[in-house]
Amino acid sequence: MERVPSDHLSEFLDLVDVRATLSGMMRVDGRWRVRTQNCDRLKFLGVAQGRALLRTDAAPALDLAQGDVAVLNGRAWLELSGGGQAGSVREVVPPVGYVEDLTTDGSPADVVIGGHVDLDETGQAVLAGALPPVMHLRGALSPAQGVQRSLRLLLEETAAGGPGSPFAVRQYSRLLLLEVARLPAPPEDRPPGWLRLISDERLRPAVAAIHADPRAGWSVTDLAGLAHMSRTSFTERFRTAAGLPPRAYITRWRMMLARRSLGTLDVPVGVLADQLGYGSESAFSNAFKREVGVSPQRYRLRRRRRTLAQEA
Repeated sequence: MERVPSDHLSEFLDLVDVRATLSGMMRVDGRWRVRTQNCDRLKFLGVAQGRALLRTDAAPALDLAQGDVAVLNGRAWLELSGGGQAGSVREVVPPVGYVEDLTTDGSPADVVIGGHVDLDETGQAVLAGALPPVMHLRGALSPAQGVQRSLRLLLEETAAGGPGSPFAVRQYSRLLLLEVARLPAPPEDRPPGWLRLISDERLRPAVAAIHADPRAGWSVTDLAGLAHMSRTSFTERFRTAAGLPPRAYITRWRMMLARRSLGTLDVPVGVLADQLGYGSESAFSNAFKREVGVSPQRYRLRRRRRTLAQEA
């Protein structure tokens, strides 16, 4: 199985604004059930002790054993239950941001960690669309252990809430996202999108060239030559992996870089246009508005307002 190259993952994590929110950890015994609606975010469930049965829309039920992690992407609802078949079912409200002991009779307890990740527009476009609806990471395998570790770090930091906690939560959120993004899988097993594209060994030289020099006027012929493929074969393979043709990907990558610069730097729009290979500020602004839906200046204002709201 192939791993996603770490350099491209670092590029992605530098571009995306991510924040994980932990529902918390609960200890619960007896027969229990949790139901949640509108789970359209990237959601994580880890079983630290015992077992749990996970049901969600458009996916078969999953039996989660101790150490297992489930990653849900854009699901409408979920139901998590445990405690076997005997006795009445107790409806449980999960805790928020801390550890809660919901045990009642001293019988063996199930211990579950839950949370979700909020992604900005870049993260949604790049990652959420490239992950399957449900992933089941079995605890005996190292990928599940990495995700469990990140969940526990987030839980501990959220519960402690000490000085610097918001900064720590942001960093642990990125680590959690990193653990999920670099899960090993053959490219053909991934949905079309960014993760599948950068996992494709044949296309990797072309993708690396685009990322290294987004200002260059890359032609499909140039990129096909870097991949040692014919123009037709390269275009077909690229579209299958990325879900969009090479030229559209170049524009998408430029707009991702533009979003980061507009959100974090005071670089003038005209300078940014030149850095990204556009002949004029108006050409860049028109391309940005087609891709993002708003002008560069309006996007910069929106990002600054959001940052101020988060820091308040």
